[in-house]
Amino acid sequence: MVNNMQQGSYEKATFAGGCFWCMVTPFEELPGIISVVSGYIGGHTSNPTYKEVCSETTGHAEAVQITFDPALYPYTKLLDTFWRQIDPTDAGGQFHDRGSSYRTAIFAHTDEQKEQAEASKQALQASGRFDRPIVTEIVSIAAEAFYPGEDYHQDYHHKNPLRYKAYRKGSGRDSYIEKHWNTERDKAERKQKLTPLQYEVTQNNATERPFDNEFWDSHEKGLYVDIVSGEPLFTSIDKFDSGCGWPSFTKPLFAGNVKEKTDVSHFMVRTEVRSHEGDSHLGHVFNDGPGPNGLRYCINSAALRFIPLEELEKEGYGVYLQFFEEK
Repeated sequence: MVNNMQQGSYEKATFAGGCFWCMVTPFEELPGIISVVSGYIGGHTSNPTYKEVCSETTGHAEAVQITFDPALYPYTKLLDTFWRQIDPTDAGGQFHDRGSSYRTAIFAHTDEQKEQAEASKQALQASGRFDRPIVTEIVSIAAEAFYPGEDYHQDYHHKNPLRYKAYRKGSGRDSYIEKHWNTERDKAERKQKLTPLQYEVTQNNATERPFDNEFWDSHEKGLYVDIVSGEPLFTSIDKFDSGCGWPSFTKPLFAGNVKEKTDVSHFMVRTEVRSHEGDSHLGHVFNDGPGPNGLRYCINSAALRFIPLEELEKEGYGVYLQFFEEK
C-alpha cells in the first residue's frame, strides 16, 4: 500500500488465533499493514517444524506476526480485528482444530501493548457478547521467540485458494463469527444511531433514489467514511461523475476496507460491496469505470459520512492528508 511513513515508525503485533492460514486474511489488506507472517511462538524448542508443532511436543502455538504502521491502523484496532476472528472462550483449540497448538493468545511486544490488550479483553468480557469467560492469554513477548513457518504456509490462501476456502468454511470459523458479531443487539444499537434511510441501506441492503441523495453531485475535496464504523472508504480524488445518480468511485482508498459478495437479488447477478469493519452494505461494483482497473464503485450516499479536507485533522483523520498531498 502507499505510505509516506518512515520504516522506523513501524511496529509489530503477534496473535495466536488457531489455524494461521485463517489469521492472515483478516489483516493483510487493512490500511497500514506492511506484512503478515505465519509462524510459531510460545514453545520450548528452537526452530520447530509444522509437524512438531502439530504433534504438540514443542509447546508452540500457530500465530501470525504483523508489521504495521500505527499511524494508519493503531494497535487497538488490530485488537478489535483479532477478537472478531476467534472463539475467545475456548481453551482447547479453535473450532474443528483441537489441541494447544491451536490455542489463542496475544503476545504483547511492549508494556503499552499489554495494557491495551488487557483493557480490550476486560471490555469484551464486560460486553456480555459471550456467555462464557474469555480465556485468551495475554503474554509478554520478551521471553518468547517467533519462528516463521515453512514457505508453503506463507500466503497459503493465495497459493491454494479452493482448499483454503473449503477448509475455512468447514472449520466452523465463519459461521461462529457471523453468529457472535452480527447479533440482534448490534442491529438495535445501530438503529438508534442511524436515520431510517441509513439503517435500511446499511443493514437491510436497501438502495436510495438516484439523483436524490446527498453526495451524487458533490465535488468537494475530502474523505468518505463508513457511516456506521467510521472506517475510511473512498476519497474525492477517485470520485467521478458516472451519470448513474449515485456517488461513483474508481477505487476504494484501501482494498482491505471493503469486501465483495455475490448478489443475486432482483433477478440479477451483481457484486455487492460492504465495509470490512462495519459490515455495512455500501452499494455495488461494476466493470464499466474509467480508471485503470475499469471499475465503478456505485455507492449509496446514506452509507457514507463525508469529512471535508480542511476538517480531517480535527475529526481525527489527519494522517490521511498524505494521500491528498501525493496527487
